[in-house]
Amino acid sequence: MDFSLTDEERAIRDTARQFITKEVMPLEQEALLRERRHQPGLELSELRELQQKAKKFGFWGLSTPEEYGGMNLPAVLQSLIWTELGRTFVQFKFGGEADNILYYANDAQKEEFLRPTIEGDRISCFAITEPGAGSDAANIKLRAVRDGDDWVLNGEKTFITNGNDADFAIVVAVTDPSKKASNGGATAFLVDRSMGWRSEFIQTMGEGGPASLIFEDVRVPHRNILGEIGQGFELGMKWIGKGRYLIPSHALGIAERALGMAIEYANTRETFGAKIGTNQAIQWMIADSEVELEAARWLILRAAWTVDQGGDPRHASSMAKLYGAGMVNRVVDRVMQIHGGMGYTRELPIERWYRQVRLMRIYEGTDEMQRLIISRDLLRGYTKIGGHLS
Repeated sequence: MDFSLTDEERAIRDTARQFITKEVMPLEQEALLRERRHQPGLELSELRELQQKAKKFGFWGLSTPEEYGGMNLPAVLQSLIWTELGRTFVQFKFGGEADNILYYANDAQKEEFLRPTIEGDRISCFAITEPGAGSDAANIKLRAVRDGDDWVLNGEKTFITNGNDADFAIVVAVTDPSKKASNGGATAFLVDRSMGWRSEFIQTMGEGGPASLIFEDVRVPHRNILGEIGQGFELGMKWIGKGRYLIPSHALGIAERALGMAIEYANTRETFGAKIGTNQAIQWMIADSEVELEAARWLILRAAWTVDQGGDPRHASSMAKLYGAGMVNRVVDRVMQIHGGMGYTRELPIERWYRQVRLMRIYEGTDEMQRLIISRDLLRGYTKIGGHLS
């Protein structure tokens, strides 16, 4: 059983780390200042400028197929790079990406939506969550009613990432109310903002915020159906499932950087004539954080490895998402405790991480949903205890 990285994996990871260190981390102090002024860490123009620098560095379209100019990296390598992205609290990700379900588009749709999104000329958002349908995505209510060659959409979506900036939305709507959304009753539509939907900002604990999308008699041409009629819920689950090993990968980078800060502080901060790192209470917080961090690392890499092997990653990804999200919350909490009052101020990024990572236990599958998936797989015999070793 070989746990070592290949030379290629190590080289790509180290190149990503070099870019983050040289190009992104220097922006952190300005990002902290902006946040105190209630401004975004990076403007869209600045983000795109950074992404173009990254493209010259060789990082463009981590998961994008080569035929579209991407790197088409294996899942393990994508996980490693997302960990590197987590080392900085500046909200940045490499460009050249499009929602994974956009590849179900037909040729005309690919030219209108997919390719411009990959090139960074258009911004998309994915809209399935509603005020009464979060974890229970099958309970969506937003309706799409056929009217000649159009569909008319009415309803609301909420907590939509990129919803305030998006040029178009991938909207999952009920098209056959006689069926459950999860059983062919929902369809995905590609809906330009110019068709009439509007977005409203939602203020959250973290930087920026998602949006509510309001649809009032929004007419969408039949040709804008993504995939097939009745395939909306299936596509939605494919979209959500992809993030379940990338989110904890990002959490891993946050935890590594935060724990490094705690160790440095424990080795320099003195109280009562001694470094605080000599106190057993501090030592145990550091030790517990390291153990949990490493446990999360292997759960995450195993989930990514399962993807690369062509296996069903849902069970492994749910375990990685559940444990990784909890781990980073506990680590950041301990790091704040070690820093004391300074950790609670906005002079350091710790309180910012404290707010940021709390979301990881909620979005793209709450802790409770992950526990449901994991236990259901075992109780129904879909997987066995230690099944990956059998």
